[in-house]
Order: sequence, then structure tokens, then C-alpha cells
Amino acid sequence: MDSYDFDVLKLLFLGVLVNTWMMSGASASDSFNLEPTVTWQRRLCNESRLRWEVEVCGEDFKRDMAHIDPQQWCNLTYFMSEYYVFTVCTETKSQSVNCYWPNPLVESYIILIHKHFFSNCTIEKEMWVDPPDDTLTILILIPVFLTLAMIALVVWCSKRSDLLA
Repeated sequence: MDSYDFDVLKLLFLGVLVNTWMMSGASASDSFNLEPTVTWQRRLCNESRLRWEVEVCGEDFKRDMAHIDPQQWCNLTYFMSEYYVFTVCTETKSQSVNCYWPNPLVESYIILIHKHFFSNCTIEKEMWVDPPDDTLTILILIPVFLTLAMIALVVWCSKRSDLLA
């Protein structure tokens, strides 16, 4: 037996020893537990308290909006900070009563707030009009002629490369 075969045999023996040593501490009967472990339990959402807390946030928002001229209610720059405070309030109150945010209850209250304050903020829709026929014809023909010109250029270059080769 030469030294290479002996080294391979030693590595194999060492591998078996290491495997045995590692598996001895990993016995299934010792460390495996079939019972599920719960590190934390999710508390249930208290929706009745959330409804009351969100209404408190809404009353604060209504009080803040009373200081703003109703003519400016459609301009976000006038009430952006008040709306931000309202949003943060609803989020923190939702989390304090173990509810996720946004949730349907909070969303419905926010919709009520929007209907109360911002129902008259619709923007007049613009009526789109077709361009004049001359402009439309030019806008259609330019890409068509560019495509034809590019095809002609490719064909011409491919014929020239045959002549130059």
C-alpha cells in the first residue's frame, strides 16, 4: 500500500469518526420536540375600542380643519400637516388596540372624513379633441417614411458590402 492510498484511508476513517461524533449529540429522542412552540401569541383586535379611538382622531382632525377656510379645503398645501397627524393618529391607535393598519374599519372612517370635507373637490375633466387633419397626417406619415427609408438603407448597404468584399 503506497502513501497516497494510506492517506485516503486515514481521511475516510477520520470522516467516519467525525460523523459519529456529530451524530451522537443529535439523537432524535433527546432533542426533537413534536409540540409546536409559540414564541408570542397574537392578541385579538378590539374593534369596538378601535372605533372609539378612530373617532377621537377624527374629532381632532375636524377641530383642526375648523381653523382652515373652507374655500381652501381642496388645496392640500393648506391642511397637509393636519391630515398627516390624522393618519398617524389612526395608525398608532390601531396598533395600540392590536389591530393592523389600514383595516376596513379605519378605511370606512377615513372615507367618511373624505366625504365630509372633500366631496366638492372634483376636478373638471378636460375634453380631449383630435388634432387637425393636417397634423394627424404628418404624425402618421413620418414613422411610415422613416421605416421605409431604414429598410432601403439596409438593402443598399447589404448590396454594397457584396461589392466591396
